[in-house]
Amino acid sequence: MLELTMATVAAAEEGATAGMQMADAPSEPGAVLRVGRDRALCRLVTPEDWLFVSRVHLEFQCGPEGAWQVTWLRGSQADPSSEVRLVVGEYAQPLAYGGTVTLPRGGNGEIVVRDRTAPRSVNVGFYHEF
Repeated sequence: MLELTMATVAAAEEGATAGMQMADAPSEPGAVLRVGRDRALCRLVTPEDWLFVSRVHLEFQCGPEGAWQVTWLRGSQADPSSEVRLVVGEYAQPLAYGGTVTLPRGGNGEIVVRDRTAPRSVNVGFYHEF
């Protein structure tokens, strides 16, 4: 099972968890959870006017062995207006635009989508129940 929690944070609200959304999916091959602005395609939805987030920005997908990976999907722009990083404990790594990274099995962490032009972010916490 992969559990996700998402909070949208603007500078004035830093540290607040109001409006937190949650989603989960079983660790079965082909299971998918998406994060973005499009309510029809995404289980976790950001504000529509947060244009630094694509219609479908992040896709979490379960592979054949029950391992989850996250992909920063390429949007309509050649150069993104956000930065994405994976944080697991003390370790942080940037996620490349269009790139994919495997989440730690039985671990937890956070994917942070940060607006390059304003002090706001989308914080997606994950917990991979093993």
